Amino acid sequence: MFARRSWPETRRIAAILRKETIGGALLLAATIVALGWANSPWSHSYQAMLSYQLGPPWLHLDLTLAQWTADGLLAIFFFVAGLELKREFVAGDLRDPRRAAVPVVAAAGGVAVPAILYTLVNLGGDASQGWAIPTATDIAFALAVLAVIGRHLPSALRTFLLTLAVVDDLLAIAIIAIFYTHHLAVLPALGALVPLALFTLLVQHRVQSGWLLLPLATATWTLIHASGIHATVAGVLLGLAVPVLRSDQAGGQDAGPGLAEHFEHRWRPISAGIAVPIFALFSAGVTLGGLYGLANALGDPAALGVMIGLVIGKPLGIIAASYLVARFTRATLADGLAWIDILGLAVLAGIGFTVSLLIGELAFGTGSERDNHTKIAILASSLLAALLAAVLLRRPRRRHHPGPRPGPGRAGS
Repeated sequence: MFARRSWPETRRIAAILRKETIGGALLLAATIVALGWANSPWSHSYQAMLSYQLGPPWLHLDLTLAQWTADGLLAIFFFVAGLELKREFVAGDLRDPRRAAVPVVAAAGGVAVPAILYTLVNLGGDASQGWAIPTATDIAFALAVLAVIGRHLPSALRTFLLTLAVVDDLLAIAIIAIFYTHHLAVLPALGALVPLALFTLLVQHRVQSGWLLLPLATATWTLIHASGIHATVAGVLLGLAVPVLRSDQAGGQDAGPGLAEHFEHRWRPISAGIAVPIFALFSAGVTLGGLYGLANALGDPAALGVMIGLVIGKPLGIIAASYLVARFTRATLADGLAWIDILGLAVLAGIGFTVSLLIGELAFGTGSERDNHTKIAILASSLLAALLAAVLLRRPRRRHHPGPRPGPGRAGS
């Protein structure tokens, strides 16, 4: 009887965790707990937890708990991101270049401009390696905020944000793999191709058995970690290997959902409800040191570059890129969207949390003084971006003016 009741309860909990507001709330709660713990009289226990070492010494698996959350648990988050990427490219908005053009280019602008502003602030300094910190948008927080404040907004705005965030994730993954892999061991990297190929072969034949797939996924993660490439890349590669059912393939009544949709449905609650909040708990606990300590942290050029990049660079890059692609190409804004909506969304994209925290640790070393300063900047910038976006997106809506009209022969997005 216990088993019978446990399965419906588990499904009910999983359904709750799939809600964007719940995932964002858990992330926020974990962040508050981390900050409170790190600044309490028991802060030494928090630091001891972070540095507790666990795992065998072979294949560089003797990691601290903080490293296990960043390298291991976040691989689940990136696996779900990989599934989402595959679905969007095969069957979603990114399949149609005209529909995807504006948010895709907007995402590129939202990555490039913050990186440029950060670099200009830190030109000639010793913090230049942190240029990628303000380039990432935290989709969990951003969608949660949009779900709370954007009930009256057009559904096309959520689609725009989701598409932008998917491309943003793809660019972040590429940045981590290319610019934050310092020592590459070729043999483990090549060895990872074997379990990855077997995993791909099985999922292409719609094999869903965890007894077969989980050991292969674990082997892929272990070998990629041992190669020096950040282990979260393994999650993306595994997600991209899973097939997606296209609409033109779904004619048969017995086709059912594609395997990517099935895995995303199963793993998203684990990512949103366990992996990302635990990562936040282990990463967001920085010692503020009162007003003086806060001012000292935000006076660090690296922290200043992060704040300028997220609060100013993100909206500037997204708006400028969106306007240019709408002005000079066949693409335009989707029906129902106005430029004030895009401005609010662009500001909302300045919520950089999960991936920004990860890149900060990769750039400056977990627990270093500069890493702590950039974490404070990320938290402050994300809070400011959320508040500004709430003001912009909740303002009374007027008649839409979708911006530059398409010229002769132009098609809508």
